[in-house]
Amino acid sequence: MDKRLKHLNNLRSFESAARHQSYSKAAGELFVTQAAVSQQMRQLETSLGTRLFYRSGRKMQLTHSGEKLYQATHQAFDILLKSFNSIQTEDIAGSLTITSTQAFTSLWLMPRLYRFSVKHPDIKIRVLSSNGIEDLRQGHIDLAIRFRTTLDSEICDEMVYEFVGEDHVYPACSPQLAKEMSFQKPQDILKCWLVSLEHEGTINWPTWFKQAGIDNYQKHIKWTQVSSGDMALSAVLSGHGFTLASQALFSQYVDTGQLVIPFDIKHPVSFKRYYVYDPNSAKKARLDIFLAWLKEESAME
Repeated sequence: MDKRLKHLNNLRSFESAARHQSYSKAAGELFVTQAAVSQQMRQLETSLGTRLFYRSGRKMQLTHSGEKLYQATHQAFDILLKSFNSIQTEDIAGSLTITSTQAFTSLWLMPRLYRFSVKHPDIKIRVLSSNGIEDLRQGHIDLAIRFRTTLDSEICDEMVYEFVGEDHVYPACSPQLAKEMSFQKPQDILKCWLVSLEHEGTINWPTWFKQAGIDNYQKHIKWTQVSSGDMALSAVLSGHGFTLASQALFSQYVDTGQLVIPFDIKHPVSFKRYYVYDPNSAKKARLDIFLAWLKEESAME
């Protein structure tokens, strides 16, 4: 055996460091220290008798030799992963870990999940709620359902970002409030309490006010601030004013008559829904079943 093949562990670290252009990111992916990755790269360069990296600012750039080795190692590890998955006699039975926002898991996923469990009792679903962006591999997460106005800041080349569709946002309130206030024009919304999110981003009330042609909204004082969309909807379901809510969250309550949309003026910014997962996951067969079910449920919205 060629003695250079003794460095297979170093090659794994090299492929990660080259892909991320960073020793620290490679260390995070491989659950080792940055010093360990640096030492492995020195050992590999000594074994091959050539430099593989040079530093450019904060990035570790590949030399010509490093680029050739990266292409080979990246392809080789990709082939290995696909081979592992193809020969792995995985039964469909097992578990999947799903993550999404607190509001989506609470108001959309959980009320429907029993239908999946009836269809596929051998697949156990673990649901995590978080309004942050989790690292799927480090968190051992099989699927993230994400709602973004833009993906520019979070694209990971190793993951699939499957675009599902858009969720438009409208101001929603209880039918009792709508009847009591007898709304005639969008300006009338300023007579009510308005519920907003702590971190609302571009989908916010001022932007909707401008879209609806509402003046003097800067003087509005009846505000309630909450940390998640499910809390906001809980407030308005009990008659506490209006909140801006996406179709994914309010549609079931409109269907049952618990919420109304008095003004058919959608927010100019919409949420884009994505399914994010590892295409080389060993649980891919199981994940495909869950993804197919999600798409069936979404089609019924």
